[in-house]
Amino acid sequence: MAAPRTVLLTGAAGGVGTLMRELLPLFGHELRLLDAVPVPGAPDAITADLADRPALREAVRGVDAIVHLAGISLESTFDKIMAANIAGTCNLYEAAREEGVPRVVFASSNHAVGFTRVPRAGDPPVPVETPHRPDTFYGLSKCFGEDLAQLYWDLHGVETVSVRIGTLFAEPASVRELSTWLSPADGARLLHAALTAEDVAHTVVYGSSANTRAWWDLSSARALGYDPQDDSEVYAERILAEKGLPPADSADALYLGGLFCVTPPRWPH
Repeated sequence: MAAPRTVLLTGAAGGVGTLMRELLPLFGHELRLLDAVPVPGAPDAITADLADRPALREAVRGVDAIVHLAGISLESTFDKIMAANIAGTCNLYEAAREEGVPRVVFASSNHAVGFTRVPRAGDPPVPVETPHRPDTFYGLSKCFGEDLAQLYWDLHGVETVSVRIGTLFAEPASVRELSTWLSPADGARLLHAALTAEDVAHTVVYGSSANTRAWWDLSSARALGYDPQDDSEVYAERILAEKGLPPADSADALYLGGLFCVTPPRWPH
């Protein structure tokens, strides 16, 4: 698939969206921005809610692909998760189908498999085929998104790469994040690969950098052409000195989802 000329980036005002709207154009993508709130410094951005079906259809019209980051990114009530992450994602896919958009890159999450056990020393990395084990209503919504993507491929021929994003911040901030970190630069490399690889059908990939302590199998991401360049290990000495190893019986040590499995951070709105 040739590099898309125009990509709709939903959730453009969010944390990941802010990083990606700066980095993705470096790969030749022309971005159309959408968020439920105004996007700072982008007067041409579309301000629309995922519940607004006519606005979504207009937003996707004429784009070559969609990077779908919008929605609630922490735990919340089921009703709020349902509206934003489940119904909203369904509305976006329906708009893509109606307007003939051939590909979506869906921001899934490691929290779709959050209750999966952390691999121990000598264990193989966790494969993308591991069963869904969501740790929250938020993680459950990402399971739904992956299944919705499969349905729209099988039923309507809309391709999707579902990216189970780890921790996409400038730097890792905890021992767990030494395993889950996805640097902003690698995040853009991965989204670019997901936008441009040929014949993806519905492909699920994990989103992390080439971390020495990585938990996840990146082979399906590498098959798209993803070549991660960063490794959280450069931060390990400092983080371990500041934080120490988590207790062996703690959620951070036992489960991929870490504290989301016991005390998930709550969405502020």
